[in-house]
Formats: sequence, structure tokens, C-alpha cells
Amino acid sequence: MQPVIKLESFAKTYYTGEVEVPAVRSVSLDILSGEFVAIMGASGSGKSTLMNSLGCLDRPTSGHYFLDGVNVGDLDRDQLADLRNQKIGFVFQGFNLLSRTSALENVELPMLYARPGRPAHEQRKLANKALALVGLAERADHHPNQLSGGQQQRVAIARALVNEPKLLLADEPTGNLDTHTSIEIMGIFQDLNQRGMTIVMVTHELDIARYTRRSVIMRDGRVVSDQPVVQRLVATEELEKLNREQQAIQLTS
Repeated sequence: MQPVIKLESFAKTYYTGEVEVPAVRSVSLDILSGEFVAIMGASGSGKSTLMNSLGCLDRPTSGHYFLDGVNVGDLDRDQLADLRNQKIGFVFQGFNLLSRTSALENVELPMLYARPGRPAHEQRKLANKALALVGLAERADHHPNQLSGGQQQRVAIARALVNEPKLLLADEPTGNLDTHTSIEIMGIFQDLNQRGMTIVMVTHELDIARYTRRSVIMRDGRVVSDQPVVQRLVATEELEKLNREQQAIQLTS
């Protein structure tokens, strides 16, 4: 099976004047179709630089990155933009929704940049389908300020899915959410992964990483650990536990 992500001695170095700042150092990594991977590490570990590179926002300084068999280093800026739009869906900590447009219109946005374009009626159909997939079909006409943080993140996930990408990249997707909502979002990711979606998620939260299937830990620009997740958490079960705990607290208060 061809990996969705293949890094071969991948390195990324930044330059501040004459000073070299190596952010990622000779990382080799394969992520297969259908995997759910957490990338972890302290500040300065290189995880954010690696995520930007996986999202085709940066090219390697040396080594190679193949996305679904395509050598990213061989592409020009326009080709990179097309590849991002076709192959990758992005989910961010800050949601990044347009405040003056509806949830449906926010989800339609990536299709406006797709080449070749889609007819308007097809865009609307796909956007509605993506919103239904994250449980927000009835909120399609709501604006972001009419939605909770969890609902806004669901819209952002729907937007990431609307072009039917091969890869979903999530950067601290629960960073702005409470515990209950965070587990709900991880439940959506687990459901998507169960349907075959490949997901790579950057997180600094150990408990959130336990919802994934594989954990990659970085330090000083290198991968220092790459292991399957043991005692993996299941979102539906954790939500039931949390609800029981909250009910017990209410009974004793």
C-alpha cells in the first residue's frame, strides 16, 4: 500500500541573518491510508514546522516529502496550492470561520478555489452533506456568533471535508474547547477515521492523543518515539463516564 504521507530524510532549516535554525532534522516517516496519528512535543520540538510542511505550506530544505505519491518538492507555488486544495483538509485551533457568512457558506469556501470548479448547486449539496456528517445539518443558516465553540469547530471540520480530501490535518483542534466538547470533537474524528479518513493531529494534550491510534513524539526536530497507542480511549465511552460523573455531582450538591 502506498503511504498517504512519506518523508525521506526530511529536514527544514530557517535562516535568521547568517544563523541557521534547524527546525526539523532528517525525519523519515510513513503514514498509511486510514491511520489516525498524533504528533506531540514540547514548544520548539519541530511539530508545528512538520505540520506546516505536511500541509504543503513549506518545502523541505533537504530530503523528500511525498503526498499521495506526489513529490511536493518538485511543485511550484500554484501546483502546491492545487495539491493542498485537492488532497488536504485543515482544522485549526481557532476555527478561522468568516463571521459574516453562514455555516453553509463557510463550508462551501474551499470549493470556490477548486480547479476545475463545481456548479453552485453541486457546491451547496456537498456542503450540506458535510454539515450533516458532523451533526449540524439543522444549523446550516446560522452565523458563527450564533454557534457554540464546539459547533464552530464542527463547521470547520465540515469545511475541511467538503472537497473529499485524502488527508485531514488538525492543529490543536481541541485547544479552545472544554472537556465535554473536546471529547465530542474526538468522537467525530474517530468516526471519520472509522470510515477510512487518514488523520494527522498535532496536540500537546496527552489525554487527547489517547483517542488516536499512533503517537509520534518529537524533540529538537527529531522523532524520538513512534508507537501505537495502548489503552486507546473511545469517545462514546468517555462521554458516558463524564455524564455519569456530572449527574453524581448534581445529586450530591
